Amino acid sequence: MCRNPLLLLLVLLTASAASAQDDEDDGYDEEEAPPILEGSGRISFQTGWRYTPNTRFYDEYYSQTGNLHLERSEGAIGGPLLAATFAYSPLEWLELGIDLSATYERMQLTGKPGLNAMTLGALAGLRLQKRLEIGPAGLVPWVGVILGNLFAASYFDGGRSVETAAGALGGTVGATLSLGETWGLTLEYRQILAKGEAEKIGVYDAVGNWFSVGVTYLIPSEPDRPMKKLF
Repeated sequence: MCRNPLLLLLVLLTASAASAQDDEDDGYDEEEAPPILEGSGRISFQTGWRYTPNTRFYDEYYSQTGNLHLERSEGAIGGPLLAATFAYSPLEWLELGIDLSATYERMQLTGKPGLNAMTLGALAGLRLQKRLEIGPAGLVPWVGVILGNLFAASYFDGGRSVETAAGALGGTVGATLSLGETWGLTLEYRQILAKGEAEKIGVYDAVGNWFSVGVTYLIPSEPDRPMKKLF
């Protein structure tokens, strides 16, 4: 037992300083678990179906003077989609990403050839996320907003194409189920507001409701580059 109280105090202070330095080097408190999502990324490839009824577009066509006597065709049925998301999580609860997409739909109007409608989009996504201990390696649900530019083109069979470049705004909700450290399954629903134009008819909804499923490549976080202190 040390009989010199000054020496004992010096030893305790030295030990405390060393412990504090270790905690500072780690970047996290002893009771705080290192973030799991902060600093991680993902690449998702999805396919699915998009649908919007386009009721106003159909009403406008059949209300034209020359079309009042025509029998109304069936409404829109939607079409396939392809999407890719490249995302990074600067914070445990926040994900920023770039969403690329392509969609196709074929609509039928009585007295007209088939109308083909396509879109190409490049949107920025901001998603709030939370990791849950569900499934083989965790589940990450999210909700967010997406906005950016969308290119829409439409043409009747044998006719000329009408292109429209406009802004797009929407919301997204979904989740990624991790199957391991590097792979997962993603489900997503989007509601996107964007317009296209059909020759001599008018404006139609180019995207609308979006349902997709796909595979995700997960990029683990690197503990030595925390971003939390920058915000």
